[in-house]
Amino acid sequence: MGAQLRVYKRRIRSVTATKKITKAMEMIAASRIVKAQRQVAASTPYATELTRAVTAVATGSTTKHPLTTEADAPARAAILLITSDRGLAGGYSANAIKAAERLTERLRGEGKEVVTYVIGRKGVAYYGFRERKVADSWTGFTDSPTYADAKRAAAPLIEAVTQETAEGGVDELHIVFTEFVSMMTQNPVDNRMLPLSLDMTKAEEGKGEILPLFDFEPSAEDVLDALLPRYVESRIYNALLQAAASEHAARRRAMKSATDNAGDLIKSLSRLANAARQAEITQEISEIVGGASALADATAGSDK
Repeated sequence: MGAQLRVYKRRIRSVTATKKITKAMEMIAASRIVKAQRQVAASTPYATELTRAVTAVATGSTTKHPLTTEADAPARAAILLITSDRGLAGGYSANAIKAAERLTERLRGEGKEVVTYVIGRKGVAYYGFRERKVADSWTGFTDSPTYADAKRAAAPLIEAVTQETAEGGVDELHIVFTEFVSMMTQNPVDNRMLPLSLDMTKAEEGKGEILPLFDFEPSAEDVLDALLPRYVESRIYNALLQAAASEHAARRRAMKSATDNAGDLIKSLSRLANAARQAEITQEISEIVGGASALADATAGSDK
């Protein structure tokens, strides 16, 4: 076997092994998407109804509360960025980071100081490599988040919202995550969690929907104090689930593309290997024919 043919054979074995790995990862991601979709579907109604309840409290009372009241001159804003812990998911984390960077630039353009919180090793590595300060970070659960993970991430954010700005608090809380639309479509979005936007109320009224009326006991302020952590935790949990489903879908798509590319490369290398083998056979035949011809000529010369 010639040197060129050995090189092609070695590359074919290497690409075949890689193809097996990417195919396995594609199948694992596909199986996890179904579970992630169910979790998203189960958590979304709770988050939606809780948001409606908070909106009803905000529109039905005049109580000033960090959850519903806009600051006169907002000076600090917090951003919670959700990325992945692992790679091999195409541009999933990169797109979320770009969305966070655009939001950061917009808030700074409005004269606000931005405080960043990050979930996922990819986001932590991005800010760490650039030596940019991160207020807090969490890793190790992005592909299968639980409500306990959401509570852990929500705790410092709730504390920052309830503090005065001079004491390190923030006036606004934004979240950047990847919204799961379908198996083929996942969109990075940025939503403002606090203060609660009343645009949802106007939209529902425009659709003819009537918000429920509530009686507050002991007071609207106490109700908002009780709802604040539940609201933030539920929104973060739903965002984590949406991001997890998006991550699995992006990884499945990336691994399918890698598997298909590996198959195409194997075919190309096989053709090159066949051509190299044919060239070797032709060379060997030429050498045999040339040697036989030379031997015949030498024999004929000796007979004379």
